[in-house]
Amino acid sequence: MSQTHVERRPGRAPARRSFTRPVNAVVATLSVLALLVTGFGWRGVESLKNDLATADGLGLGGGKDGAVDILMVGTDSRTDAHGNPLSDDELASLRAGGDIASNTDTIVLIRVPNDGSSATAISIPRDSYVEVPGLGKTKINGAYGATKEGKRAELVTAGKSEEEADTESTKAGRQALIKAVANLTGVTVDHYAEVGLLGFVLLTNAVGGVDVCLNDAVDEWMSGANFPAGRQTLDGSNALSFVRQRHDLPRGDLDRIVRQQVFMAELVHKVLSAKTLSSPTKLGELRDAITRSVVLDSDWDILSFASKLQDLAGGKVRFETIPVTDLNGVTDEGESVVRVDPKAVQEYVASLAGEHAPKKDDEPAPEKEVDPASVTVDVANDSGISGLASHVSEALSTKGFHTGTVGNNTGKAVDSSRVTAAKADDAGAAAVARALGGLPVETDSSLKSGAVRVVLAADYKGPGTTDYTSSSSTSSSSDDSSGAVPPDPPIDAGQSGPKCVN
Repeated sequence: MSQTHVERRPGRAPARRSFTRPVNAVVATLSVLALLVTGFGWRGVESLKNDLATADGLGLGGGKDGAVDILMVGTDSRTDAHGNPLSDDELASLRAGGDIASNTDTIVLIRVPNDGSSATAISIPRDSYVEVPGLGKTKINGAYGATKEGKRAELVTAGKSEEEADTESTKAGRQALIKAVANLTGVTVDHYAEVGLLGFVLLTNAVGGVDVCLNDAVDEWMSGANFPAGRQTLDGSNALSFVRQRHDLPRGDLDRIVRQQVFMAELVHKVLSAKTLSSPTKLGELRDAITRSVVLDSDWDILSFASKLQDLAGGKVRFETIPVTDLNGVTDEGESVVRVDPKAVQEYVASLAGEHAPKKDDEPAPEKEVDPASVTVDVANDSGISGLASHVSEALSTKGFHTGTVGNNTGKAVDSSRVTAAKADDAGAAAVARALGGLPVETDSSLKSGAVRVVLAADYKGPGTTDYTSSSSTSSSSDDSSGAVPPDPPIDAGQSGPKCVN
């Protein structure tokens, strides 16, 4: 196996971190999985394994939580995975300037159930306010960088060389991030993958560009995003601008996460396409991109793992985001953060492997899991807002629920939105209520057993409305940010064509 990844420092002092810091190189790592899933017929897989950069001693694995959990992070390194400086042309392709930082602004946990039948890539917002070992409460994107820099300074003071200090401090930074993610999600992280910016550009170009679709034209100088509305194919440099933009977006970071997810879905889809898999040239470019930009933990038998993922070749990869309680949180010191409830995050993550987070003796039993396809939902509009019932029904359909009758409310008028069923403990009604952002469930004796009806009043602000994520505003005020933020519908790597996004 190749040497552990080392980021070589330039001779000059590190430049100040820029507000245009690049993000989301982790997208490239997902193509590693996609490539390996179909790699049984690729003769170069063994050489790929031998040439990959690896990292040792990260304290991974050992837990039994129903799934293999892979932590994938994107870094803004200006070297390749083996510590070699990038060429001037390669640096120019990043459109990232010369500033250097160690924060991991993109963090994705990929949960693969033990049967290998599917995978869910879970985005963790970079500003999630969590416990980090040795640092206390802080933003999760600083776990790697702050730990690394603190450890490096300590080692240099103790007489270690710059190279030794960088190697040991990088390991410490990775370990801190792994522990922070494990504490937040309740899983045991089994494997680790890290991707530099160069990998994002090389992998995108290797598959001939990736298709995206924008609802509106954008021109935002800080990220370099300048694109027309509609469907288009982006090369590596433009793709990097596409996934970096967060200013001038209606929902700020939330829209950026959605961009990242739709791009990842399309990249995986492109890697799995017959046009890519049948081209020795493209496969060779993919191999070179991976070996130059990806670092994996040294204990990961990637070929053995790939043999368990044959079903993923059909695109059974979904992209979601952890539940968030407050996108506009503010600390006592006035720092803007994203607040999350670890218990809610752990229940959500556990559900993706068909399990529930460990329950304490004084906690109620977790709610019963329901297949959305088994629930038919009628939606009645009593809000006075034209078309609201149709939009909400469509939002439920994207979450897998079966569409029932949709129209205006002909029953008793309501002044607050609710989900109704024949019994208050109806599992299907509870699932619909959760999908709509936590609506109350009420009984309606006129409904048949198993029937679920949503009645929408003027107070409804959940999925299907244009402002249901308005709390994602970049404002630092927390006055308008009470309650949980409803999640976006999951994005499927097997879908046909890119989803249009902000």
